[in-house]
Amino acid sequence: MTADQNWTNICALQDLPCDAGVAALLHADTPEETQIALFRTRDDAVYAISNFDPFSEANVLARGILCSIGEQLAVASPVLKEHFDLSTGQCFEDENVSIATFPVKIADGNVLIAA
Repeated sequence: MTADQNWTNICALQDLPCDAGVAALLHADTPEETQIALFRTRDDAVYAISNFDPFSEANVLARGILCSIGEQLAVASPVLKEHFDLSTGQCFEDENVSIATFPVKIADGNVLIAA
């Protein structure tokens, strides 16, 4: 993380359910909006990934199921069940596929995402 990153306040940490995902819109420096999926763990760690599942070509990853594969926290797509690493975005089933991840920080009880 660098000091010059643009941070967007998404929501209060308490608005995110534990062990479940929610979708949000991230406004970038372009006119386009990016759908992201946010996941909060029981220890209040928050992960932000693209909500777009490249296999089903739908914005559905926020509805996925949190799981772990080995020591890595992942989300299983609700459509075709591919698993994505929440830290790196790498697909476990296909090494040629990954999704975007976004830096997250918690400040004053709010979840901020770097664009």
